[in-house]
Amino acid sequence: MSPKNVIFKKMAKDKSVGVYMAKRDFVDRVDSVEPVGKLSSYSLRQLKQSAFVQLSCTFRYGREDMDVMGIAFRREIYIAIRQVYPPIQDREQSTHTKMQGKLLRKLGDNAFPFFFEFPDNLPCSVGLQPGPNDSGKQCVVEFEVKAFSAESQEAKVRKRSTVHLMIRKLQYAPENSGTAPSVKTSREFVMSDKPLHLEASLDKEIYYHGEPINVCVNVTNSSNKNVKNIIVSVDQVATVVLYSNDSYVRAVALEESGDAVAAGASLKKVYTLTPLLVCNRERRGIALDGKLKHEDTNLASSSIVKEGVLKEVLGILVSYRVMVKLIIGGEVGVELPLKLMHPKPDLGTNIFISICSHELHELNISEVFKASLHSPKVANP
Repeated sequence: MSPKNVIFKKMAKDKSVGVYMAKRDFVDRVDSVEPVGKLSSYSLRQLKQSAFVQLSCTFRYGREDMDVMGIAFRREIYIAIRQVYPPIQDREQSTHTKMQGKLLRKLGDNAFPFFFEFPDNLPCSVGLQPGPNDSGKQCVVEFEVKAFSAESQEAKVRKRSTVHLMIRKLQYAPENSGTAPSVKTSREFVMSDKPLHLEASLDKEIYYHGEPINVCVNVTNSSNKNVKNIIVSVDQVATVVLYSNDSYVRAVALEESGDAVAAGASLKKVYTLTPLLVCNRERRGIALDGKLKHEDTNLASSSIVKEGVLKEVLGILVSYRVMVKLIIGGEVGVELPLKLMHPKPDLGTNIFISICSHELHELNISEVFKASLHSPKVANP
């Protein structure tokens, strides 16, 4: 996650435009979508050209170097563009937060606020992990803020006058968890008068990343068959819904216990598994939360889809399940759904983006943000 009280800065090569961000993770709180959709910005510019900012959501399903013959292996899910200079409306009408007001007073007359809002049907940042020998991005949903100066919105934009900064849209666990999953099954066998009973349960529905998952397994073997082994796994199911509806199932935590249950015996045991990315870094196709440069990430969080939203526009959907299998020549198994997510963070820090010319580069950055943050660090993403 982005550390608190850090200002992320990125400048165009010609110093005509730059981006300053207090936060790069934007939170979808599931039960309250509004805080996800607030981006506030400021712009300073030279007077000869206009300044624009673009927010985009892109689904990429091939490497950038595969874009040949005018065919791009990506789809733009959402694009919004704002003109920040010349201003379209009055500065006071465009000011939405106290942070904006303080920065406007500090930066002077060449600062112009603008506002973005995410639609509530956009996917979260997620991607499929490439293999150890793969290069570039493989399959990913990503968000980008792009700032540029140009004669007009339709004019050709010079790369030297453009800034690209990746951001993330993340989803966090709801406060109210559902019923703890529990399932049971019975299997009858030929030449056996009594069946085999299997029951499995979890102690809750939602687990946080890095938290151990306790699986209670209860086997009553009244049959004349011997259970040779018990295998418990946490499976990640990543479904690419935007173009193919393919599903990729990977066991991200596995325990082959070697426990046996003889005919007429029973077993009750709790198995503990902890799904972690560190144990799955070399495996192609594992879904991960969106990654920012120089920052680590984790296994992708479970997708929670708002009611009424078309799943086809959500790119990649991620779910988790616990599988319990009894090996008896064949298999007897049950499935327990669960959610793997991050807890809700403290959302006390305001979110803003600053677009500025080289004039701001000459200012003392700590003084610019002194009114709103305490001794901020400036990080180059």
